[in-house]
Amino acid sequence: MQRLHSRLAALAAALLLAVQPAAAQSVLRDAETEALFRDMSAPIIAAAGLDPKNVDIILLNDGSINAFVAGGQAIYVHSGLLGAADHVNEVQGVIAHELGHIIGGHVIRNDEGARPATNITLLSLLLGAAAVAAGSPDAGMGVFMAGQQAALGTYLAFSRAQESSADAAGAQYLSKAGISGRGSIDFFKKLQNQEFRYGFKRNADSEFYSSHPMTADRLTTLQDTYEKDPAWNKPEDPALQARFLRIKAKLYGYLAEPQATLAAYPDYLDDAPAHYARAYAFHKEAFLDKALAETDTLLARTPDDPYVLELKGQILLESGKPAAALAPLRRATQLSDNAPLIATTFGHALLATEDKANFAEAEKVLRTAVARDRENPFAWYQLGVVYEARGDTARARLASAEQQLMELQLPEAVGSAEAAEAALPKGTPDWLRAQDIAMSARAMIERRGKKK
Repeated sequence: MQRLHSRLAALAAALLLAVQPAAAQSVLRDAETEALFRDMSAPIIAAAGLDPKNVDIILLNDGSINAFVAGGQAIYVHSGLLGAADHVNEVQGVIAHELGHIIGGHVIRNDEGARPATNITLLSLLLGAAAVAAGSPDAGMGVFMAGQQAALGTYLAFSRAQESSADAAGAQYLSKAGISGRGSIDFFKKLQNQEFRYGFKRNADSEFYSSHPMTADRLTTLQDTYEKDPAWNKPEDPALQARFLRIKAKLYGYLAEPQATLAAYPDYLDDAPAHYARAYAFHKEAFLDKALAETDTLLARTPDDPYVLELKGQILLESGKPAAALAPLRRATQLSDNAPLIATTFGHALLATEDKANFAEAEKVLRTAVARDRENPFAWYQLGVVYEARGDTARARLASAEQQLMELQLPEAVGSAEAAEAALPKGTPDWLRAQDIAMSARAMIERRGKKK
């Protein structure tokens, strides 16, 4: 029975869309990274016929090399994929492929593959049960297992067809955007090398049980397509590549252990990515002077770099020096045109000074931040602190409700929204928003209850 149970579980997993829910992984948000994602993906998104403003590239804290879509116009990229890529062009190839899934409606159409497989499973279950009832339990089990195998094969064949379709669509989008497919080819070669490293062997079973076409076959097809494309020999954008290398170093410094970061970016490296990574490593080790020396070296070269100013302010703030953090964070906010994530850190620093004279500026900064990016729970939390400090309990509760809804603290969101609704002037935009939050949270609680 244990073997049958595990195979049934595997089949059930295969019949569901093979993506990881973003809610189960932590989202990494950074103003510089999100700006790079927007700029590197905009021409590809436009080539796919979508509005770049409506497509989100979301970074997840996951060390595996993966990217996926899960409905809507959002592409989820694992941090491990950025770590594995050496060139921005490689990541652009991945984004183009995932756009192929979005345009193809593959998430919505998943039922087209799951339904036939489910029907085969149910039919084999009925036939197997009939055989058991007729006194042939072994024959019944054989019928069911054969049906299970056929169902799995049906679904996986459907999945492989979708992946091939996304490959072809992605190649078209890169071509239309005038971006070389060399990066896409290079990335597939890395995936192939990883397969070899882990002892992957191509045979009938590996092909049957794969949800994707064989990497070697994909490489052959795409190499032929890309080499014929006019953009094949077009060099990558050097400015985007420089920004990408900074982001890689920043991400490594943020996620890796300090000693690993210092080994990967030793003292003798004097480029911007190395200083960036070491600043994070020293900051995590609480070496304030060394961390600031790294940021100050960068600022001596590019004094108006908002992201380095942001990092310097963050280091000071998290080292217990909020007053010293105000100048670099205020400047970073101005230079980045009030980028919401940077402005939120600035608002946090203003509040952390515990100087009531800074609270009015903090409210203005934070209100602007949430107006431009409502999906920022920490900004809502900080704004709630401001409202509570000046005695505006109703709006403090509304800000808490916004934060709690985004963090899926649903009963708490209902309570905060109802408290805000009771205290706010009836019919005002804030009163209506409190109603919306309460209704949304209740609906989500109800859906959760039905799934149990």
